[in-house]
Amino acid sequence: MKLIKSIYVIATAGVALGLASCGASGDNPGYEYAPQMYNSVPYEGLTQIVNEDEGQWLSTREDEKGEFFNSNVNNPNRMNMREPVANTVPRTKDGMLPYRLKAFELEKAAEIQNPVELTDQVLAEGQQLYLQYCTACHGINGEGDGLAGQVIGGVANLKGGAYVNLPEGHIFHVIMKGKGRMGAHGSQIPQERIWKIVHYVKQEIQKQ
Repeated sequence: MKLIKSIYVIATAGVALGLASCGASGDNPGYEYAPQMYNSVPYEGLTQIVNEDEGQWLSTREDEKGEFFNSNVNNPNRMNMREPVANTVPRTKDGMLPYRLKAFELEKAAEIQNPVELTDQVLAEGQQLYLQYCTACHGINGEGDGLAGQVIGGVANLKGGAYVNLPEGHIFHVIMKGKGRMGAHGSQIPQERIWKIVHYVKQEIQKQ
């Protein structure tokens, strides 16, 4: 009887100790069940560690290779990145071709037609994008009186002078590549969204 009680006491203590040791608190993250599910083996595009034993002392990998080994054995020359298929042209995630014109090629840009169909939804999205990216300089009504525009000075009044008659391709190009005090926004705004902004400028601000 005493033996059974002793076993129960030891088992209870063991369970309690086990639960306590798994608890996370403060700087202690606790223990992970199946850590490979949380920490996958990455293929780094700019590094190439081909030694399969590199980091073996640290490894918990199921393939029994070192923790730092990151070469893709399924690709030619163990490359982690594959070269594009020959004679193919990359497209953006919106399905558009990359914009190739340089900043100084405004005349060619002016000939480009807006590829985004004009709809009420597109105008609504264009308005939101204009408010997000353009009002700081051009102001809500496009008159060049945004808070940042007042400090910078020389911001275009989209309702005045020659700006009203600018082709859509010209406006797109200036947003994309920049011109004068206007900085390039092509790295911040995807092409399709820029075209939506152009629609909003022409239809709602300039009433074209």
